[in-house]
Amino acid sequence: MDINWRAVLYGLLTSIVLGILSGLAVPYTDLSLPVLGAGLTGLIAGAVAGYYNNRSTTSDATAGALATIIGALVIAVILTVVGTLLAGIFGLGLGLGLIVLVVVAGIPGAVGGLVGGYLHRGREDRVGRPAA
Repeated sequence: MDINWRAVLYGLLTSIVLGILSGLAVPYTDLSLPVLGAGLTGLIAGAVAGYYNNRSTTSDATAGALATIIGALVIAVILTVVGTLLAGIFGLGLGLGLIVLVVVAGIPGAVGGLVGGYLHRGREDRVGRPAA
């Protein structure tokens, strides 16, 4: 399978931006409902990756899952380093908990990739074969 890394990069950037801004835009979601932020971020970032990939449903889902997982890993590393520097060993425990969320974030990313690819294919012009 050929992976469109540009589509993964677009989804990755979307995942990082939404991952950083989700705690600022929706207060207390990380404390009360962390799956809501990760799931919504995964769906949106996966949809962006699938939309720009637009090859096949399997490829769109793979691009969405990769973008979401890589973005979640980057956010997990940033939060683990900052948490360890500020809170000591508790930051490391939080980082290990975030790794579980990284694995779970791939599922909404794959679903978002399917939806994004479907939305892109729904708008393209269909060209029929010429009658010869």
